[in-house]
Amino acid sequence: MFSPLIDELIHSLCCLPGVGRKSAQRMALHLLERDPEGAGRLVGALGTAIEKVGRCLHCRILTEQPVCYICSNQRRNTGLLCVVETPADVVAIEQSGTYQGKYFVLNGRLSPIDGIGPKELGLPQLFQRLRQEQQVTSQADEAEVEVEKDNANAPVTELILATNPTVEGEATAYYIAEQARQCGITVSRIAHGVPLGGELEYIDGGTLTHAFSSRRSI
Repeated sequence: MFSPLIDELIHSLCCLPGVGRKSAQRMALHLLERDPEGAGRLVGALGTAIEKVGRCLHCRILTEQPVCYICSNQRRNTGLLCVVETPADVVAIEQSGTYQGKYFVLNGRLSPIDGIGPKELGLPQLFQRLRQEQQVTSQADEAEVEVEKDNANAPVTELILATNPTVEGEATAYYIAEQARQCGITVSRIAHGVPLGGELEYIDGGTLTHAFSSRRSI
């Protein structure tokens, strides 16, 4: 129905999450008919981002700098390290304003069927970091050396697992927790359960199971 170039544009837009053929067609026709200047800006911005955006050397979040703004922020609590699946998870946590530690972004979750293992998630990098920091701390304790460390240079004391409550997310959290404990790091898991304002009769069984298993004393 459409010319080859327009059809290719529609097909390319279908790569976006949640965008089907009809939505992609509507986007393509809008850009070509009503906003060609916007289409040009989109092409330029996308090309520049693909060329210059990479992963932070420390936390693996998307950034155009070698070290992202969170990792370079000296006011963040380095003793807390939160493991998340995607950069979008970091944005959500940051918007809540409740966490002041640092992050490690997996950019996925363990899925042997899809060929995603520990290496693809950068887990060797994470475990090496935990082992090195634990060794430094142990050596300092054994030598009874009193070193005044500021908040930015403190070793990781708690690893917070914030992967999604899916089968793959839970398996990923379990694997990381087992490895982190061998490094002598305290491991915690964010709670999943009944949302504030929710009513029990409308909550699914899986969410209730998490709510009961994550219960705490008051």
